[in-house]
Amino acid sequence: MSSLPAPGPARISELDRHYGFGLSRAEIEEFTPAVAATLDSPRVVERLYEASIPAAPDRAWAPPPDNPYGAWYVTTSITESESGPLAGRTVAVKDNVSVAGVPMMNGSRTVEGFVPRRDATVVRRLLDAGATITGKAVCEDLCFSGASFTSQPGPVRNPWDTSRNAGGSSSGSGALVAAGAADLAVGGDQGGSIRIPAAFCGIVGHKPTHGLVPYTGGFPIERTIDHLGPMARTVADTAAMLTVLAGVDGLDARQPSTLEHVDYLAALAIPATGLRIGVVSEGFGTAVSDPAIDEAVLAAVDGLRSAGLAAERVSIPWHTNAMHVWNVIATEGAAYQMIDGNAFGMNVEDFYDPELITHFARQRGSHAAQLSNTVKLVGLSGRYTFEAGGGKYYAMARHLARELRDAYDAALSQYDVLVMPTLPYTAKEIPPADVSLGEYLHTALSMVGNCAPFDVTGHPACSVPAGLVGGLPAGLMIIGRRFDDATVLRVAHTHEQVTGGFPAPPVTATSRSNA
Repeated sequence: MSSLPAPGPARISELDRHYGFGLSRAEIEEFTPAVAATLDSPRVVERLYEASIPAAPDRAWAPPPDNPYGAWYVTTSITESESGPLAGRTVAVKDNVSVAGVPMMNGSRTVEGFVPRRDATVVRRLLDAGATITGKAVCEDLCFSGASFTSQPGPVRNPWDTSRNAGGSSSGSGALVAAGAADLAVGGDQGGSIRIPAAFCGIVGHKPTHGLVPYTGGFPIERTIDHLGPMARTVADTAAMLTVLAGVDGLDARQPSTLEHVDYLAALAIPATGLRIGVVSEGFGTAVSDPAIDEAVLAAVDGLRSAGLAAERVSIPWHTNAMHVWNVIATEGAAYQMIDGNAFGMNVEDFYDPELITHFARQRGSHAAQLSNTVKLVGLSGRYTFEAGGGKYYAMARHLARELRDAYDAALSQYDVLVMPTLPYTAKEIPPADVSLGEYLHTALSMVGNCAPFDVTGHPACSVPAGLVGGLPAGLMIIGRRFDDATVLRVAHTHEQVTGGFPAPPVTATSRSNA
């Protein structure tokens, strides 16, 4: 960091025009030394902070030697404990999550070159549990895409068909777990970004209840929809990982002050027989739905019935308008916090990363033209509505978010879980570089309709493979009451038992390297 220079009259004049204060030339001359006199405090704060910040640990990392799906950003081998519930398990960490001493890019030229000084809370918990961090997984540009082609340095390819996208924004996490290159992965979810790659790649992806897993050390998009969570090949591994990740860390304002510890792996032993499933009608037959996906999900529901669960249709009309609420929060809110607020924004007692804020602010100024079209859309739309309404549209959406949550809660008072397709179709082909903007945005965003509402409401939602449609995975999404992630995972585990386990891609990364 550099010392803070005092602004001259020209800069004060620019600030006056920004706020419309209407200062005269004489008043600008008077305010110039007055503003300069206020700057001692930020200079002292800077000096005190710099004396307290930790040095980044010396951890080895390297470019991936073998990267058939473009899913690794860098590889590592970080182990700090030989014992614990995840001892011997390898973990890929989504590259929007800080691993101290290891480069972080967040899929974007605007973050490239940043090296965190601190581990994210989830990384510390994984290391303390005996896991080995084997690398950073590529993600979409600033995590704002449900496909896998907006990322830098390049697209992530689906292990089931390398011409197709792996889903986003946790694209590398999904592809690496599906291909067998990592046992487990950390994903992030603001509009479906754990569940989308889980569904496209045929693995398990659990978006926890909002606030269950600390977001501390994750690159934020919008506090009210930010989630981190586990991705794995099996429900048991997902549950074991969630048990390690969950709990209050005292730094994340997204979390409640206390949380009861739950052993999610042990909870899988509780039979799901007799649980009630609400099959949400509005989650099927949408304008972009493939009927074959709907059929695969309904067949999975029949399998749960055969295991002794009760299932029936339920209508939640609010679900058809839920995307409008998410759209406002995720565009206006993200433009305000992630772009104009340099990821962290202000006004909340929360964890802030001054080094990342400084780096991103500088890089954003010089590399904004290289941002993805999805991020540019967020900036243009979100800033426009903020300026047009002064923030009223965001405020309205936050009021409606309560009504939306209440609508799902009302259904969940009658049923133990709700189900619907995770995504309306299987993975699409990665588009060419010269694709039209309309097709670009459709490929990147058109799949989020069932996923995104639960980022707004905070309900736990887990995607598990429902079967193959045209040789590609389809996902079943199971939604539960807030902080009842255990029941969601119990139903997911029962589905896995009914199916006899989930298939792997016909050619995995391991078999390919040994071929």
